[in-house]
Amino acid sequence: MDGYYAFFIVATALVLMMTTPALALFYGGMSRSKSVLNMMMMSFVSMGVVGIVYVLWGWSMSGLDDANGFANGKLIGKVFEGFALNNETWSVDTVDGTGSTYLWVAFQLTFAVITAALISGAIADRVRLRAWVVFIAIWVTAVYFPVAHNVWGMGWLTQHVTALDYAGGTVVHINAGVAGLVLAIIIGKRVGFGKEPMKPHSLPLTMIGAGLLWFGWYGFNVGSIVFYGGFDTAEATSDAQLAFLGETGATFLNTTLATMAAMLAWLLVERVLHGKASALGAASGIVSGLVAITPACGAVDIFGALAIGVVAGAFCAVAVGLKYKFGFDDSLDVVGVHLVGGLVGALLIGLLGTDEAPQGIDGLFYGGGFTLLGDQALAVLFTVVWCGVLTTVIGLAIKYTIGWRVSAEEEVDGIDFAEHGESAYDLATSTSSALN
Repeated sequence: MDGYYAFFIVATALVLMMTTPALALFYGGMSRSKSVLNMMMMSFVSMGVVGIVYVLWGWSMSGLDDANGFANGKLIGKVFEGFALNNETWSVDTVDGTGSTYLWVAFQLTFAVITAALISGAIADRVRLRAWVVFIAIWVTAVYFPVAHNVWGMGWLTQHVTALDYAGGTVVHINAGVAGLVLAIIIGKRVGFGKEPMKPHSLPLTMIGAGLLWFGWYGFNVGSIVFYGGFDTAEATSDAQLAFLGETGATFLNTTLATMAAMLAWLLVERVLHGKASALGAASGIVSGLVAITPACGAVDIFGALAIGVVAGAFCAVAVGLKYKFGFDDSLDVVGVHLVGGLVGALLIGLLGTDEAPQGIDGLFYGGGFTLLGDQALAVLFTVVWCGVLTTVIGLAIKYTIGWRVSAEEEVDGIDFAEHGESAYDLATSTSSALN
């Protein structure tokens, strides 16, 4: 097997790992001990529901090639094109970054899965699993697939602006962050929010999850070269192979440097504001840097990557505390990390983008004027409005039909047992019948 195909398969597996076990551990550790299983289950269920939805109709709706999805106004007739599992629709002969191949569908499936799973952190400790299942199936269909089509496919946004999003700053992180904010407001606060401590029950789990997320993110960012730089390895010239190698190296290094810088910036802000640099801050700083560099890893040089990391780490460290000021209960800081980090990464491309980067365009600081910054802002605005409006409609519909929340008593006693009949830590001891 050619190294290109092997790389593609590994990248797909790495992104799949980002949801489970990585995100499940990260969120599970941040949850309270009485709700850790429910929190982790939301990530596992996202894999099952969103993965199948993506294969059945998500790929065709996303329209990541010219023929499918919403392109040219073809909305209704193309929604279920994914059901046509035949060689004409699902080619297994080529992997060129645009064709409808099994491997390409599998890779993009993992992005949809983790986007939905990310939202769950904003509504931890209080949501029925059945409501979550219904929500994610509808949400990815109405929100994620159209946004993916408009940013990465041939949608209205793509046809009118040149907005850069290498691996999902708008499609994944701003989308998830806006949805998390909307749901946190609609569903309401946890019992005791702001009155009693709701600290992470296991920081070691969170740290392990953050480390696995960092590792898996190379599939997320570096693996996205298959969209931009895929080529037929049997016919590739040496120049094309060198360009491919250069792009993978640039995205890998940019991802690494931004993450390092964000972690240190977060810890520095914590030290200044609170006098301590915390383990949770290190884990959250890592994720903030990964989020911010996701759209920009192919558009900036190493100095731009470092700047994005520093700004993201500092801004997100401050932003996570705003939920107390504004009164919304974003349980695990999805808004402060993913929405704010995604905004930082997407908008700073307009300042720090450079045509010296593999997929870059000169931004304001590199002599390109305000054009790229304006395009990035329009892409952000489109995502925020589309996601905000439709998530509100879906969230309210569920609230007033099947309902979102467990009862207050079940929430206080522990959602794990109420929803799953289990507890994460059975610490009770029994006395042997022989000791009478």
